[in-house]
Amino acid sequence: MKAKRIPLEIFSLSFLDVISCGFGAVVLLVLVSNHADSITSSSTEQAEAALNQVLSAEDQVEALKKQLSAEQDALNAKQILIAQMQQSAQQAESQLSDDKNQNEKLQANLTGLSLVETALKKAAISQRSTLARDEEVGGIPVDSDYVVFIIDTSGSMREIWNRVAAEIENVINIHPKIKGFQILNDNGVHLVSAYQGQWIPDTPARRAGVIKLFKGGWNSASNSSPVEGLETALKLYAKPDQSVSIYVFGDDYTGSSYDPVIDTLVRLNTNKVTGKPLAKVHGVGFMSNYTTNRFSILMREVAKRNGGTFLALPR
Repeated sequence: MKAKRIPLEIFSLSFLDVISCGFGAVVLLVLVSNHADSITSSSTEQAEAALNQVLSAEDQVEALKKQLSAEQDALNAKQILIAQMQQSAQQAESQLSDDKNQNEKLQANLTGLSLVETALKKAAISQRSTLARDEEVGGIPVDSDYVVFIIDTSGSMREIWNRVAAEIENVINIHPKIKGFQILNDNGVHLVSAYQGQWIPDTPARRAGVIKLFKGGWNSASNSSPVEGLETALKLYAKPDQSVSIYVFGDDYTGSSYDPVIDTLVRLNTNKVTGKPLAKVHGVGFMSNYTTNRFSILMREVAKRNGGTFLALPR
């Protein structure tokens, strides 16, 4: 008996499974292959774009570095220029101050020029030993053997100290030769205390030394009144047997009245035998920021009654 042959089914379930798996594998390969290509292409483009951006950023950074370096160099150059300009400004300011001081000194010397010029014209200085000294220089007699200076040392006068020193030098110079001199302040304080009560010998070295000491500054209390200084000078240095001239330098008078002062000075300065003044009293008025007419009122009358002259100097 023949066995029954089982009919062969080509499209069985197992076959379909194999076919389906194979087809799916092919489809999967196709899908995977296309997707990978797409990603690779896109990634390459992005990488190139990113690289270009990085390179561009690096170029920009380099350019900025160069610009910053250039600006820093320019800033340093400007700072150096500013420092040089500041130094030049300081030097110019210092030079201007020096010029101003020099101008003040020249101006101070010019104020006494008329006295010196007149002295050279009217006084035979070089022949003083053989000529009578009765000449007048600028209205001021220069025939005295001794000279006393009474200087207001208040703050207002110290502001014009160079002018005051120049005028003292001018007055000494218009006296060709004297035997001695003295310098007091308006309160009767001596500039050179070692010579208090005696005359400073008149030699070129002594003149130069005292003028230098005076120019260096004189810090002495002052009440802007020449009364005390005049009283001290008359008591110590006005003698009947000596020819004395007293010069009072000031810019203001702070006393309360005139007549008692004038009467006292006339009494102290009168030779009891002859009735004439023991010393000629001259006044030299300066213009300062605090000048009033009280000094000129007092000194005009004092000079008039004591054989002297009053000079009012310009500012």
